[in-house]
This record gives sequence, C-alpha cells and structure tokens, in this order.
Amino acid sequence: MSQSPTSDQAFSLPQGISAEALSGMEVAALVSAGVESAVMLGALSPVVKRMHPIYLKFGLRWEECEIKQLRQFLQAIESYCLAPLSVLSLPMTDVYQGHWSTEGESVPLSGTPDEAVFLPGRNLLMLAKTAVWCSLNNVQVVALGSLVSNPFPDATDDFFDGMQALMGQALDGRTIVWRPFAKMHKEDVVKLGADLPLELSQSCLQPATRVDGETTVQCGHCNKCEERRSAFVRAGVEDKTVYARQRVPLTP
Repeated sequence: MSQSPTSDQAFSLPQGISAEALSGMEVAALVSAGVESAVMLGALSPVVKRMHPIYLKFGLRWEECEIKQLRQFLQAIESYCLAPLSVLSLPMTDVYQGHWSTEGESVPLSGTPDEAVFLPGRNLLMLAKTAVWCSLNNVQVVALGSLVSNPFPDATDDFFDGMQALMGQALDGRTIVWRPFAKMHKEDVVKLGADLPLELSQSCLQPATRVDGETTVQCGHCNKCEERRSAFVRAGVEDKTVYARQRVPLTP
C-alpha cells in the first residue's frame, strides 16, 4: 500500500499533481545505479502506486558494472511497490565513437568541471524512448533524478517542459515528466536516502569488478567519484562505498 508524502516533504511533486493523486499513479523511473536513482527507487517508490525501474543501455563502458550494482541494490530493497527492472537498448556507440564514455580515454578526473561529464542528447534520447514505453504500458509518469545543480542544457526547466509537451503531441496523450529532486542538491538526496544501502549504488566513470566477481570497486578519483564523496561529507552521512583509491578525507 502506497503512502502520500507530507506537505513538508523535501522532494518535489509533479507539476499540477497532488500527493493524493500521485499515490494512485504508476511511474516509470529512468535509473542508472547512482545515488539519485537509488534514492528515487528506495525512498520514493512507497509514495506512488507502482514504480517501474527502466535502464537505458547506450553502450557506455561502465554499464555492465552499473547494471550489476543496480540489480544488487534492487534486491536489497525488494518491495512490492517496485516492478522488475526493464533494460532497454538504445545503442549510441556509432555516434559517440571516440568519446571518453565509450573508449575510456581521457576520463574526466576529480577537479574537472561538471560540464566535462556531459553526454550530448542523453536526456533527450532516454525520455523519448521511455515515453513510448509508457504509452504502450499505460504508465502516466516518467521520473528522473535531475538535480538543481545539473549544469547541462538538457537539464533545464525549459527543456523538460518542452519534452513533456512534445511527448504528449507525438503520442496523442499526456506523459508527465517528474523531477522529484529538481530543487535539491546531491547532499540533500544523500540525506533523504541515508537509511538505504547507498554503498550498493555506483557513480563511477571507470569502475572495476574484484576477483570475486561480485564486488564492484569505484575508482575514487574520477569526476563522479569526487562528486559522490563530497556529497556524503556535506550531508554528514557515512560513505560506505568501496573505492580503489582512497583520497585524503574531505571536510564539509
């Protein structure tokens, strides 16, 4: 049985949708294995009727490790509010040819600006394919974990409003785009999911699997690892993540 969020809940509701209405709706959650995805699945699935995790495979070099981690996280938080994971294919290696996300060369390390990890067209493509899935499966809402701090051109209010209008026009119906963390920073999301096994989430651009074949180790020195570590520090939440390279402890 789903529960409604309270009026002082940290996350945002879909525009024009009340908490009570949301509790009766099915949601397609666009997920990776990152912190935002983990918290969206673990903390927000109880506030909707049913949440359908959807992973889009672009052919990026970290995806196999990421899917493994995502399945482990889903198993750890197993809930009747969550549908089984759907993995959809959307190959981009022919377009991203030579890009660091597919070739592994010049991976953005800690200290690089957030703009360095931009993947052109990612939200555009993920929303387009997922909207078709929603239309065919009678799901009213598609959610993604975009933050207020995302600096990318496909992470603005105008972009998401435009995509929602375009999807409705293309599919002759209304698909609502929900960004529950649109007014939050990463540390806020960490706090919201502090009781979840966030060590099973993965944010790394160059993860590796240990010899046991089960444990995924995050590198500890790429842009996303640094962003992750800093968020846990600012949130005041213990980071239980396994990093291959432990750096000097950060301070808030």
